[in-house]
Amino acid sequence: MKIEELSDEFADTVKVSDAQQNASQPPPPQADLLTQAMNAFASSSTQTTNEDGSTGPALPPAMAALRNKSGEEILAELNKTPLFMTSLEENDDLEALKALAYEGTPFEVAAGFKERGNESFKEKGWKDAKEFYGKGIQVLLLEVRKRQKGEGEANDQEEIKKEVGILEQCLVNRAACHLRLKNYRSCVQDCGSALRINSKNVKAFYRSSKALLQLDKIAEADDACARGLAVDPGNRDLLEVANEIIKRNEEVEKRRKRELERENRRRLEGVTLTAALKARGIKTRKTSQPPEMEDARIELVPNPIDPQSSVSFPTVLLYPLHLESDFVKAFNEMESVGDHLSYILPLPWDKQGVYTTSGVDCYMETVTGGLIKVGRKVSLLKVLTSGNVEVVDEVVKIFVLPKANSDAWVQEFKSKKLVEKTTG
Repeated sequence: MKIEELSDEFADTVKVSDAQQNASQPPPPQADLLTQAMNAFASSSTQTTNEDGSTGPALPPAMAALRNKSGEEILAELNKTPLFMTSLEENDDLEALKALAYEGTPFEVAAGFKERGNESFKEKGWKDAKEFYGKGIQVLLLEVRKRQKGEGEANDQEEIKKEVGILEQCLVNRAACHLRLKNYRSCVQDCGSALRINSKNVKAFYRSSKALLQLDKIAEADDACARGLAVDPGNRDLLEVANEIIKRNEEVEKRRKRELERENRRRLEGVTLTAALKARGIKTRKTSQPPEMEDARIELVPNPIDPQSSVSFPTVLLYPLHLESDFVKAFNEMESVGDHLSYILPLPWDKQGVYTTSGVDCYMETVTGGLIKVGRKVSLLKVLTSGNVEVVDEVVKIFVLPKANSDAWVQEFKSKKLVEKTTG
């Protein structure tokens, strides 16, 4: 909350100043309350001649800079100074922090920021509180660096002890803000810094264990919690975290066990499928850029780990003359292409009605780049075990053409393959 009111003392001064005005003169435009107070203070002060020749009150430099400014401008300036600053803003005066340009010792300045942080934290202003604690930490760390260079204040051991104490408090308090804001890694870092100052800081152990638990670092969370309980065995917060760690560890262990079982199952399914394909003499090959098929794949059905189960294949029916296609997710080895064409045909885009179950020819590409004709009643297993075809990237491809156009398409296909071989 920013400064919005003046004290009674300022208000009384305003009344005296108004009474001294000449009644015969027309009243000036009504200034806001804060501007009136500043002008009244100036009128009741000793008049001096300024450097620019003008006459003005003998004001302190900071107040002189505010003279003749509006109330909003004065409030804005006051809220940029450490004494009145009640909300965090980006402004040039905060940069003066790096040079400790605030009144008071580093301890006093840091303690002030800590108190501001505590107030914000109580009001659940986690972000503001984090920034206030951070400013206090900056002040003290800057003083440490200055001392290391021989530029700091005298090495008063009592003062140094007080500074270290405030630094520790700011670190654990900022860690609490990070925990609220779910900045878990930053929380752990601040707790670690606090523990380097005081290896028995129970709050640092508690907050770091909470953050580590959220990161699913169970072993590290358990270690931090155990170290805290070694310092304070009856600490209720740490005991609560210890129970949370136990529960989370059980959950993680169950999840790990389920994942291990799934992985073993996948491995067994893969080995069984490979053995089944090899026993049938079905050739397969994978390329460097397989198509995206989501969960469609070659599998044994109904039991993926029973080698006696039949094999089903993802299959694409291609209509090259019209650049169309149909996808059959599970084409069983015991089924024929006619079984699937019976429910796929007629095609919605076939306006001429040339694609019928008895009016089409089907082809598959061979290993050598040729074509074999696939009978509509021949099982897929018989075609795949002929030795002339292979399943590439787990997808069976079948070309479907109207009989009237099939011979011409076959010749064109062979010509293209011949060109590819000669130019390749």
